[in-house]
Amino acid sequence: MQRDTRYSENRRPKAPNGFMPIFLNDKRPPRFARQDAGTGFRVQEGQVGTRYEMDVVAWANEQARLIRAGRFDLLDLEHIAEEIEDVGKSEQRELANRMAVLLAHLLKWQYQPDRRGSSWVRTIKEQRKRVLLRLEETPSLSDKLKDPRWWSDVWADAVSQAISETGVDTFPDECPWAIAEVIAPDWLPV
Repeated sequence: MQRDTRYSENRRPKAPNGFMPIFLNDKRPPRFARQDAGTGFRVQEGQVGTRYEMDVVAWANEQARLIRAGRFDLLDLEHIAEEIEDVGKSEQRELANRMAVLLAHLLKWQYQPDRRGSSWVRTIKEQRKRVLLRLEETPSLSDKLKDPRWWSDVWADAVSQAISETGVDTFPDECPWAIAEVIAPDWLPV
C-alpha cells in the first residue's frame, strides 16, 4: 500500500493569517488553526475551544481570556449576552429570596409570640442586613420593591415558608407592613 505524501512534513501548505495546519491524517487536507499568543488557545479559524453547552465554567474562563487578549472576533457573543442577563436575574432572585425569609420570620414573630427566640431575631437582623446590602450594591434593584407583582410573589413565598415552618395557615393575603417597616433595623411586628 502506497502512502499519500501530498501533505508530508516537507510539503505542508502555508496557512493564511498566522494559522498553522492541523493534520488529521495524511489522507485529508489540513484544517487551519493557530496558537493565540495572548490566550495560549489553539483555535480553529472561526471557532473557540470550549462549547458553552459542554462546560459553562471552562467556557466562561475561556471567554474572559479572549476578552483580555483582545480577541473579540472569537467571542461567543450570544451566550455572553445570556450570561450577563442571568447575572441580573441572579441578583433579583437573591433579593427576593432574602426578602421572603425576612417576611416569613416577621410573620412567625407576629403569629407565634410564645415561640419568639434569639434565633428568630438573628435571622431577621441578618436578612435585613443582606437585603439592604443587595440594594446598596445594586441600586436598580430598589425598583423591585415598588413592583406590585414582584411584591406579591415574594409575599406568597414568605407565606408558604411560614405555613411550612409553623403549621399556621391564617396569614393575610397581602403584606400588612410598609416596606420601610420591614427593612427598619429595629422594627418588629406586635
